[in-house]
Amino acid sequence: MADVNDFFANYLPNKLANNPSIAKDINAIYVFDIDGAGVWTVDLTKSEISATRHETPGCVVSAAQVDFESMLDNPSSAMILFTLGKLKVTNVGLALSLQKLLG
Repeated sequence: MADVNDFFANYLPNKLANNPSIAKDINAIYVFDIDGAGVWTVDLTKSEISATRHETPGCVVSAAQVDFESMLDNPSSAMILFTLGKLKVTNVGLALSLQKLLG
């Protein structure tokens, strides 16, 4: 099972380092508010990840830790979680771009 802390501390920084074009393609700021795990800002305008909340993100993604981790294990479940209200986003267009980070 995926671990949300490992995702933000290791997986995502490594993916962005190995694929810098992903950040350029998306070019947005996300805040991930994961209930039970914490808050992370992923700034794809600068390829930075921090454990803070950005004041004006392009998209806020909210979920319970267990739901977010299940999405990390199975990215195709994101739409089901969204439909059930277990995954909330403030900008659906930017949320769809997250597939590039998760896939």
